Amino acid sequence: MNQWWQWQGSEDRFEDSFAVIGVGRFGSAVCKTLASAGADVLAIDRSQRAIDELRQADPGIEGRVVDCTDEEALRASGVLDLGTVVVAISEPLAVSITATLIAKDSSDSRVKQVIARATSDLHEKMLRRVGADRVVFPSKMQGERLGLELVRPNLLERLRLDDRNSIEEIKVPRAFVGHSLRDINLRKNYNVSVLAAGPRNQLTVNPPASHVLNEGELLVVMGTSTALEALPSN
Repeated sequence: MNQWWQWQGSEDRFEDSFAVIGVGRFGSAVCKTLASAGADVLAIDRSQRAIDELRQADPGIEGRVVDCTDEEALRASGVLDLGTVVVAISEPLAVSITATLIAKDSSDSRVKQVIARATSDLHEKMLRRVGADRVVFPSKMQGERLGLELVRPNLLERLRLDDRNSIEEIKVPRAFVGHSLRDINLRKNYNVSVLAAGPRNQLTVNPPASHVLNEGELLVVMGTSTALEALPSN
């Protein structure tokens, strides 16, 4: 039984738990982005050096040296007790596919979602055949993007204006549904400006304070990265 990753908290805590298998450039970018957003991250790699380098960059990330093709080793590390597993390795293909299969198919796995990295269309097909919920193609930028999407699932688009400020298109968070922009007062409460709001493809630019937000609608907001990340995430 894993002695470190003991999930005694709420289901929300479980949903915000992530394992990243393989900490090369892509996997490291996912880990760092998740950790910077306050998520619980378990990094897995067969290389002690890779784990050490990642933890030097961010000591808050928990790391384990594990053979990800060994089902018992993955179970003992705590991977199968986490909500989302990112299989960030791509080669050898057999290793990537085996890790994905273990996370999805182990009888006692609690994993809700497996996201796997592919390097070709054929690789993608094989990953989907063994149960990958989502397949992505590699780059450091995509790793950062994936990490951001995992901790902020309502984020649709992001445009960086400079090192501090961005414009984001987000789904209206559940906490805002049924409330007017005046009630929410994003500028005062979150230090964020509303640029547009409304149904997809029917956005109202510079909406009035009386505008009531409905489920499924979008918000286009502008502010610092810190302020935007403080908005409700779902």
